[in-house]
Amino acid sequence: MTAKHDRQGSIHSRWVLLSIVSFSITLIVGSYFIAARFARENIRQSGERQLQIIALDIESVLERYETLPFVVSYLPLTAQALLDHGDASAGVRQNLNLNLQELAAQAKVAAIYLMDVQGNTIAASNWSTPQSYLGQNFAFRPYFSEALKQKSPGHFYAIGNTTNIPGYFISQPVYPPGSQRGSQAPIGVIAVKIDLNEFEQAWRSSEEPIALSDSHGVVFLSNRPAWKYHSLQVLPASVQDNLRTTLQYGGQHIQAIAQLPLKEQKGYDTYLQRPIGRLKWQLMLFPDQGKVLRTGFLSALVLTLMLGMGLAFAAVVDQRRRRLEEGRQAQLALKQAADELELHIAERTRQLTQANEEFEAKYLTLKQTENLLRSTQNEMVQAGKLAMLGQMATGITHELNQPLTAIRAFADNAITFMHRGKAEQALANLQHISHASERMGSIITQLKGFARKSPNAIAEVDVQMAIHSAVSLLQSEIERRNVQLDVEIVDSIVVMGDRVRIEQVLINLIRNALDAVEQSQRREVQVRLCSTGQMASICISDSGTGIPEHVVKHLFEPFFTTKEIGQGLGLGLAISSSIVQAMNGSLTASNRPEGGAAFTVSLPLMGVA
Repeated sequence: MTAKHDRQGSIHSRWVLLSIVSFSITLIVGSYFIAARFARENIRQSGERQLQIIALDIESVLERYETLPFVVSYLPLTAQALLDHGDASAGVRQNLNLNLQELAAQAKVAAIYLMDVQGNTIAASNWSTPQSYLGQNFAFRPYFSEALKQKSPGHFYAIGNTTNIPGYFISQPVYPPGSQRGSQAPIGVIAVKIDLNEFEQAWRSSEEPIALSDSHGVVFLSNRPAWKYHSLQVLPASVQDNLRTTLQYGGQHIQAIAQLPLKEQKGYDTYLQRPIGRLKWQLMLFPDQGKVLRTGFLSALVLTLMLGMGLAFAAVVDQRRRRLEEGRQAQLALKQAADELELHIAERTRQLTQANEEFEAKYLTLKQTENLLRSTQNEMVQAGKLAMLGQMATGITHELNQPLTAIRAFADNAITFMHRGKAEQALANLQHISHASERMGSIITQLKGFARKSPNAIAEVDVQMAIHSAVSLLQSEIERRNVQLDVEIVDSIVVMGDRVRIEQVLINLIRNALDAVEQSQRREVQVRLCSTGQMASICISDSGTGIPEHVVKHLFEPFFTTKEIGQGLGLGLAISSSIVQAMNGSLTASNRPEGGAAFTVSLPLMGVA
């Protein structure tokens, strides 16, 4: 029963929805056509008013100059210029040229000119210009034949044959002086050319196309330059022949606007027209049909929005009712989910607390291990220094024994000289004793500085002084082993580090070099200091047998040694490498091509991180 009721309710809802949609579409389409019809009527009325204003402007200009050629034809000079053929005719015509020039300037017309019965121009207002009409024959123009043969005013619009500038021509016949107008044959024709381009320039401010066409439908004025000298319809061959004969449009073949490219045809559509002038001209306005479409579309859009808002409001009300019910169900589900989430969060919090405690315990153990490692490392460094002191003990004892023996001898001699009253010799011996004790104090000071525990303080270290200090401590051993030591200082270099530990590294490397050359025939050790890029490089090389291939990869491992038992623990290079790495440097070993080994200490220069 419930399923059947739901099915019937669904079918009813579909019919209601279909009815609403059909009614809405009918309203929208109806509103579109009604709004479009009103817009079309408004555009037509507006266009007709605009055409009336433009037509009045054009007709007022044409009528303004209608009487000008009539008045000029009555000037005595006009008839005299046509009748005189003697020597005096040149002066009369020049006088007429000047009068016509002044009249054209005052009347603001393009040109005024006089033609005889053959159509030859004998006087013109533009006589002084390069495009003068003087001597030009215009018998082929309709305005000439109308004035001469029909004895009536002539009217014509054409492109100038001489100037190539279009204009409107008005002509009047000229009669002999004293004769009644029309009673005798005309003796010439006077014509006025009017420039209408000012209208075309004024139309350019209009977005809608405006055009003026002749009786054949040829557009000769328009704010669309591409339409000029194109016809509204395809012209018959007879009309084309007539236009070429009269050179009305420069003899060019007239094509229809519809034959132009689509881009240039833009706006050529339904138009409003109004007759104008004496030549059956048509003034046309092409209203923008897009306005009609836009108005209809806008009306339909507004109605659509209103219907949409109404439907949306109804849908919101229905949706709200549904949401309230869904909200009630969701609250129950949310409460159940919240209870489950609370249990899950409590369990997760317990796990995180336990993990955090374990992590803290591991961190504490790691910290203790790190402190123990650092302490062990420092003890190893100190033990290494003490081991080296032990190995240097024999040499140092020899170094101290020599000045002690000298002091005893010089003291005995000083006592003897004092008994003999030889104060100067006794003083000289005392000075020798002072120098010897100063030498002993220097050796002991170096030993004390080297033997003390380093506080691991970082400071500026003059590498050259560190090298000389290390060499000084090993000097007696170098001499005892009869080794030639060459110290080459290429650059004076300062680095950031611990001076005592740098000396410890240098002493260890130099002593290893001394051990390496002990069995060699050529006992040579070289210490070279230079800079490479941003690193200070201390290279200690020897002339020994070099490093065996199988030893290279284990060279810096703790407790690895190639010396005999009792001569080393194998910690020297491991400690040295650790010291250099702590100062952001490196210790490397290699075999030289000429024989022997080379150990290179690289440390960052002062100011380089």
